[in-house]
Amino acid sequence: MKPHMLVLAAGLLFAAIPAGHAADTAAQPTPQSATQPSSAGVYRFAVGDLRVAALSDGTLPLGIKPLVKGLPPERIDALLAERFERDPLETSINAFLIEAGPRLLLVDTGAGQLFGPYGGKLPASLAAAGYRPDQVTDILLTHIHTDHSGGLALDGRMVFPNATVHVGQADVDFFLDRGNLARGLQARHYDEAVATVGLYLKAGKVKPFAEQSEILPGVTAIPTPGHTPGHAFYRVASRGETIEFWGDIIHVGPVQFPHPEATVAFDIDQDAARAQRLKRFAEEAGSGQLTAAAHLGFPGLGRLRRDDDAYRWVPVEYRNRE
Repeated sequence: MKPHMLVLAAGLLFAAIPAGHAADTAAQPTPQSATQPSSAGVYRFAVGDLRVAALSDGTLPLGIKPLVKGLPPERIDALLAERFERDPLETSINAFLIEAGPRLLLVDTGAGQLFGPYGGKLPASLAAAGYRPDQVTDILLTHIHTDHSGGLALDGRMVFPNATVHVGQADVDFFLDRGNLARGLQARHYDEAVATVGLYLKAGKVKPFAEQSEILPGVTAIPTPGHTPGHAFYRVASRGETIEFWGDIIHVGPVQFPHPEATVAFDIDQDAARAQRLKRFAEEAGSGQLTAAAHLGFPGLGRLRRDDDAYRWVPVEYRNRE
């Protein structure tokens, strides 16, 4: 039986369950542990005086060979096999919570309802971290793509009614302008942006930025256009320590760390996205800069090292103590 690919609302490519698989397994007894869902994903750590938590919005099976541009399929399979992985690759959707004095910051919001059976677990992770959505004061969107901004709304209502949304002006201009449908914007992406970011824009709760600037005390927005016109990093500093939130400059770690020149189908400007990755990787490699990535395996935290002409991701050590 041949697998087919599903295309979800946000344009992601996933490998489907092989036809008949459910029927084949339905008659088999299921171990009790297999029926128990994983608990909400929360991983806490500190940056200076700030308490930070990685929050999982879930995972999804991402079809890699249709996604990656610039590498032959056999090379992609070989890179995955080196890590005992295969296509489709189970891919994380990570968000990050920052406790900053009177402010509670959330970096990205997950997919909400817009990825069908995948994603949408951020509210449970936020609750497991001890917070309600109405306590979030600021949302730092790395960009307006469904798996980052989809969690802003639920059933036509703002999920974070007391939050100000910070996002690159160029993304607001692109995704929320119907006129861009004639200039490459997909109708689905326009509709989803209006249904999510648009609610906050109408309520006067969007605060866009156009250049590198300190948008909140200790929080610097760094425009990195390419993946989207207004894609941005956020650098957060406290007591001499920093962390950078990378958004979608990296999607497929096993492929794009050894081949940073490879792009993905989601990159709106392929050349600019490639140039940003090459530039940022070169700047970060070996610096010891703590980095948070949206789609590397949860919690998505690590540092970058150069490995000859390629790069190597070094995940943070696991810690479970105060």
